[in-house]
Amino acid sequence: MTEQVRVYQLKMTLADIRPPLWRRVLVPAETKLPRLHRIFQVVMGWENYHLHAFRVGEVTYGEPDPDFDEPRIASERAVRLGDIATEEKASFIYEYDFGDGWRHRVEVEKILPAEPEAVYPLCIGGKRACPPEDCGGPWGYESFLEALADPAHEEHEQFRQWIGGVFDAEGFDLNAVNRALRKRR
Repeated sequence: MTEQVRVYQLKMTLADIRPPLWRRVLVPAETKLPRLHRIFQVVMGWENYHLHAFRVGEVTYGEPDPDFDEPRIASERAVRLGDIATEEKASFIYEYDFGDGWRHRVEVEKILPAEPEAVYPLCIGGKRACPPEDCGGPWGYESFLEALADPAHEEHEQFRQWIGGVFDAEGFDLNAVNRALRKRR
């Protein structure tokens, strides 16, 4: 008898951002952490320029780097999502860009049987646009939004040029996220 494939419904919420910025994604339990990182990059809209880590209780998984000061990072290579989150309501932290400090709380909302015709991963919801890469973390992002909203702000034009014109902080395009996920499969 074959074991049924389990799919985790995860909700990732970016910490220290108000109003909340989140994504809901369906991911097979067998997904290894390096692939989960790449999925998270796509659904959040990050560019994968920086280091990352998964913090599960007292254990931190990632890519050990002898040149970085992070204490004791366990290799993520062989670890699967189902290994770090074994039940519904389990949660862990996904951190991206240690300098800017983007922390995401990831909660297992549901564990479901895989749909026979579905292709995973699949984003099923989200709210608000991802902050631009290298904007300075949650506090830098807040300053960025303030400057963009005020044409008289001294950094308004600089940020407009940096972002390429217009930035819609409330925008989220579910179809675009899923197209990007399909390209990465």
